[in-house]
Amino acid sequence: MIVFNQANTERVEFILDRLKIRGYTWWNNVYGRGTETGDPRKGTHTWPELNSAAMVVIPDEKVDELLDCVKKLDEINKEIGVRAFVWNIEATV
Repeated sequence: MIVFNQANTERVEFILDRLKIRGYTWWNNVYGRGTETGDPRKGTHTWPELNSAAMVVIPDEKVDELLDCVKKLDEINKEIGVRAFVWNIEATV
């Protein structure tokens, strides 16, 4: 799962396209706050920014490459924010 400030939308789409990750589920207007340093993203007058999230299910051999791309994107501008989380998918239908 990739959670990112909506300012990074085009960049996240580019990463998915570049890595040939075709399938995903995308949520807009995701509220949240970073664990250590992130400002709240609530879409309010006080906290106007919002996040989005994309869930992708990919083969194990693509995980490190995706995480590397997300890390590089985060390093471009840490204030905007992007995070990726990995967990195992046991089965799908």
